[in-house]
Amino acid sequence: MAQRILVIDDDTDICLLLRRFLSKNGFDVAIAHDGTTGLETLENFVPDLVLTDFRLGDMDGETILLNIKQKLPQVPVLIITGYSDIKVAINVMKQGAYDYITKPLFPDEILLTIKKALSHPSHYVNIAENPINNENELPISVGKKPNQSKYIFGDGPESNHLYKQVDLVAPTNYSVLIYGESGSGKEAVALEIHKRSKRASGPFVAMDCGAISKDLAASELFGHEKGAFTGALAQKIGHFEMANGGTLFLDEVGNLPYDTQVSLLRVVQERKVRRIGGNREISVDVRLIVASNERLIEAAKKGKFREDLYYRFNEFSIDVPPIRDRKEDLMAFAQFFLVKTNDELNKNVQSFSSEVIKAFHEYPWPGNLREMRNVIRRATLLSESNMIEASTLPFELINYNRLLFNEPTNISPQTLGTTFETPKYYVPQPIIAQPITALSKADLKSAALEAECEMILNVLKQVNFNKSKAAEVLGIDRKTLYNKMKNINLNA
Repeated sequence: MAQRILVIDDDTDICLLLRRFLSKNGFDVAIAHDGTTGLETLENFVPDLVLTDFRLGDMDGETILLNIKQKLPQVPVLIITGYSDIKVAINVMKQGAYDYITKPLFPDEILLTIKKALSHPSHYVNIAENPINNENELPISVGKKPNQSKYIFGDGPESNHLYKQVDLVAPTNYSVLIYGESGSGKEAVALEIHKRSKRASGPFVAMDCGAISKDLAASELFGHEKGAFTGALAQKIGHFEMANGGTLFLDEVGNLPYDTQVSLLRVVQERKVRRIGGNREISVDVRLIVASNERLIEAAKKGKFREDLYYRFNEFSIDVPPIRDRKEDLMAFAQFFLVKTNDELNKNVQSFSSEVIKAFHEYPWPGNLREMRNVIRRATLLSESNMIEASTLPFELINYNRLLFNEPTNISPQTLGTTFETPKYYVPQPIIAQPITALSKADLKSAALEAECEMILNVLKQVNFNKSKAAEVLGIDRKTLYNKMKNINLNA
């Protein structure tokens, strides 16, 4: 039976293209043009994967993701987003999205990401069993250790400081609180602590507290007995029991519901758990490592996180620096991802052009290592030689400084990437203005047209050249927008 995919996008052309393309590749595809219809479709069409635009007319990506996860918690969700929304998209990934895909869309990239998502095991896994193949693994730069080939090792001051902290706390049994921006490699640091600890032979169990619904948080942590609540059809072992004798890593722990925090405090103090609906207390020997991208003491002051629980966790804290502060190791990270992607795609791309290296150092990488991994995966896929060239990078990345200071760009966005089979319905991609010779007269009508042209261009940039969104912002329909673009010599 063909695997099912639900596509949700308010652009009819994109939906039709994706359905045609995915159907040709053996998938059973349903489409919806807004979030409400998409959620209604789930009642009769249970998909194996959902592919949804981040910006829909009636709801945002965060809302639709939450609703999908409540209905079908194990179904992977891929978010389609403009490159300017990467930081927001990564925030949605913390809440359970499997991955994001940036526009313009490339068929091979979409197919590759879908296949990886469908072949990936449940998000909640014991990654000690297979750490190299875990999708969430990110490289960390923690100093030179010859027997640890699974990671790259940086020599920058930030990396050396991080290594010293990991090396110091790993042999102890302290609870560790790891701070760092999304995508900076907090889970990799936690795994490294586990591997260097006396518990290395025990399990390492990771749980993303932001990727589960509030109703299921306690069940995931502590387990439940059969019949404990509606839907509890069998006994479930919680993450504490799974991690017995090893390490439990709680990512984005600040997202746990307040009532679950109360129960967690008791478990941390007593080292005993009671499954939901059960009467027996079960002793557990677990080391806790927790992570957050916000300061938990600040969350405690706002009443969102229990202060006593914060102090239980904070026996030792580590700050994982963002990639923009680790420029000495930047290209080592890039090469690490290039090697892994070559293996994945069976390609032989060897290096990066000088222009790409320069762009990498200038770009602030708001999505950190996770964003870099996706950029290099896409660039390797598009590369036709043994070197990654600027033309394979997202337009906004290679032209970051020029866009920041509103300078002319060197690379035409139209040269970036391939298209689906039918250019007429190609997923919206950047446009470039041709010289507007007809607007040279200094009369009122020409001035008005010139102002209109500038406004259209500015709005298109703000919405990442999504013409449907641009028309909505401008208060016109899309056909009118196309006509206006044609009249002022804007070529799509």
